[in-house]
Amino acid sequence: MSMLDQYTPKLLGLFQSKGGAVGERLKANMSILLKDPTSISLKREVVILCLMDYLGEDKMALIKEYCSDDLVWDDIPQQVMGIYMIRKDPSNDDSLEDVGIVLEGVKVMSGLGDLARACSALLGLTYSLNLSYPKELRYTFEAFQKLFVEVEGTKLSGKLHTLRNKLLK
Repeated sequence: MSMLDQYTPKLLGLFQSKGGAVGERLKANMSILLKDPTSISLKREVVILCLMDYLGEDKMALIKEYCSDDLVWDDIPQQVMGIYMIRKDPSNDDSLEDVGIVLEGVKVMSGLGDLARACSALLGLTYSLNLSYPKELRYTFEAFQKLFVEVEGTKLSGKLHTLRNKLLK
């Protein structure tokens, strides 16, 4: 997570400068930071969500938000790989009750605390169990692995290579 924290200021600047429809979605996601600009976990969550949008991937393919534990149990069997977040109050971003990981329709981890930890744990599980990344989230997982964890960081796709160059300017 230290590399995520290191890249956060440049990523936020990059997201703010993005125009068009993607830029509008990014700005809407970043407006969450106005509620509590000092919260590190909230800042990490916003950066991860914006990064997925910036890379053109659907965050709903990875992250599902619920307002009740009962709804999670209904959805779990259909999920191949994902992160669930249960919020007591959907209008309050600080109301996280539980964050966990689902693999092959089974809840494998819970109580992870925040989205950044869940992403780290999911990357570790994917790597250690030798699972394939979902094709629709290829760039997101590549960013997690190669930019933030720095595993095989020299072999980047064109999209991630461009992003890394913008971050290192």
